[in-house]
Amino acid sequence: MAKAKTQFICSNCGFNSARYLGRCPNCGQWGTFVEEMIQPENTNRKSRVGLDGHTAKVEKISEVSLENTPKVATQLKELNRVLGGGVVAGSLVLIGGDPGIGKSTLLLQVSGQLAHHGKVLYVTGEESATQVKMRADRLAVGGEDFYLYPETDMTAIKKQAEELKPDFMVIDSVQTMQEPDLSSAVGSVAQIREVTADLMQLAKTNNITIFIVGHVTKDGALAGPKILEHMVDTVLYFEGDRHYKYRILRAVKNRYGATNELGIFEMRDQGLVEVANPSEIFLEERLSGANGSAIVAALEGSRPILVELQALVTPSVFGNAQRTATGLDRNRVSLIMAVLEKRAGLLLQNQDAYLKAAGGVKLDEPAIDLAVAIAIASSYKEKETRPSDVFIGEIGLTGEIRSVADIESRLKEAQKLGFKRVILPQNNLTGATVPKGIQAIGVTTLKEALQIALG
Repeated sequence: MAKAKTQFICSNCGFNSARYLGRCPNCGQWGTFVEEMIQPENTNRKSRVGLDGHTAKVEKISEVSLENTPKVATQLKELNRVLGGGVVAGSLVLIGGDPGIGKSTLLLQVSGQLAHHGKVLYVTGEESATQVKMRADRLAVGGEDFYLYPETDMTAIKKQAEELKPDFMVIDSVQTMQEPDLSSAVGSVAQIREVTADLMQLAKTNNITIFIVGHVTKDGALAGPKILEHMVDTVLYFEGDRHYKYRILRAVKNRYGATNELGIFEMRDQGLVEVANPSEIFLEERLSGANGSAIVAALEGSRPILVELQALVTPSVFGNAQRTATGLDRNRVSLIMAVLEKRAGLLLQNQDAYLKAAGGVKLDEPAIDLAVAIAIASSYKEKETRPSDVFIGEIGLTGEIRSVADIESRLKEAQKLGFKRVILPQNNLTGATVPKGIQAIGVTTLKEALQIALG
């Protein structure tokens, strides 16, 4: 008998190698290569054929119909926003998150709501039908067109889909599904790649919306090959600390809407409840009269949210000053502190700095620069900012305050929550409509902003 041929595949990016390598030359990760059997080429692989027997055909782009791709709105408006207005027929949606964060709970609630618009097939590979039923009863989820199928064999799943012809499917999770034709272990790179390819063909040829649950690694990235994220239409991350009640649903890829959209949910005994005004959550426990605090009107996708940025600046005990940031980019914090020292005259090289965005949200846009600088300066000088102030602006290396995008929606959010004064870039005042009750103060330099905020 001929010896079975093997190859080594990187579990992070899917790179193939004839021998074991300690470090992947493609993605640079260490210790990610796993040995797999080389599968013979499948000469019987079929082209895209729908469950009704129709095959794909060449069409003029002007003749392609859009009537069969409607968006189905769920009862969760936060989810609809993240998805770009609703669930798109024939789309493949990947949801990743830490264990116990609530991915299955979210999809079970969504499945119950979608059952009012068509047939739903919920395929679970991690739980039995009884376990899913117990959770569904607790969440008050059900319906005549809601079907459960505890199975991991893709051949059996495709057969049931052919018989049932569902409009929506949930796969929980993709790492537990297996292609019986492959000799690789369940959850391997080859298995995940082939399972996802099968699900993509099933979704596109039959106009079935498929939600896939994906595990994440200890680094927070989706487990499996990177091609998994390229194959799907939408990638959602479900974030938050399972010891706290709030959850954040973030879109990092979306072919049907804007990326970096944000949805806020609250975990309760009856399931996930959407939070209509997340700005109140991030500000509700703000301590009045404390220094080192500044409010920023950040933009997440198309949504403005007000977040408290906190800074603690203390003299360094060791030789090198520490820079620690939670919810903020540490490199951005170091850059802003260098500008504060060079352009504003603050001696920070012998000061430890600890910063965080309150509420567990992660901020990564240039408009937060000014609020970060004000919070650091407030803690360093031990001077508090006004509780009714909001700070918006990008800081340049020469100390200038640069304009930011969508300033009017940020101002409206500040007005809605009762803030009275907004310090923003001078150039943003040109042509902008300032809401009633808001005093907009334009600044051009960082030193000028510090004098107004802490003067």
